[in-house]
Amino acid sequence: MSIAENLLSIKNNLPEHVTLVAVSKTKPVADLMEAYNAGQRIFGENKIQEMTEKWEEMPKDIQWHMIGHVQTNKVKFMAEYVSLIHGVDSLKLLQEINKQAQKYDRVIDCLLQIHIAEEETKFGLDEEELNEILDFIQNDKEGMKNIRIVGLMGMATFTDNQNQIKKEFTHLKSLFDKVNQLATPNFQLLTLSMGMSGDYKLAIDCGSTMIRVGSSIFGGRN
Repeated sequence: MSIAENLLSIKNNLPEHVTLVAVSKTKPVADLMEAYNAGQRIFGENKIQEMTEKWEEMPKDIQWHMIGHVQTNKVKFMAEYVSLIHGVDSLKLLQEINKQAQKYDRVIDCLLQIHIAEEETKFGLDEEELNEILDFIQNDKEGMKNIRIVGLMGMATFTDNQNQIKKEFTHLKSLFDKVNQLATPNFQLLTLSMGMSGDYKLAIDCGSTMIRVGSSIFGGRN
């Protein structure tokens, strides 16, 4: 099947409240344009330089999502255009995003990344670190006015054990519901980003509102 056919077959089976991020990292602009021409407007990249090159070349009605781990010194390269940063895993990073967004008079939407997997290699906040960030935001009288925390993101353990994946997704959903009672102007959780090509159906069943799908649309990566 073509990229367009793959895309439409996934989209046609998604509930209305679920947003599809087409994970286009390492893929050439021609592939992205095929998805664009089939109606896709949200693309996820994990390297800021590659994303910036594609942003410069492609139509300007695309929303670019940074889905990889972000180093603070690289934020400035995407602050002008990025729509959503998925992997915010420290207060320091959040403050840097705010600072760089200010330079372009923008408000950048962010997801806080929660560590839910049993693998040590995945990035993310634990519950205590999450609470520290939330306390800071709620008591920040100056206000980080150039960021908006719009949700949480998490990646399940890379395993075939569906029960374990389900347990991790369910944990993130319950955290999302708990934290959602603390809404402030720049903190309002609308998005729960969990689920990728292999597990997005289970993630949706567990409450996900945003999925990141790459290989099921564009085929495997070399």
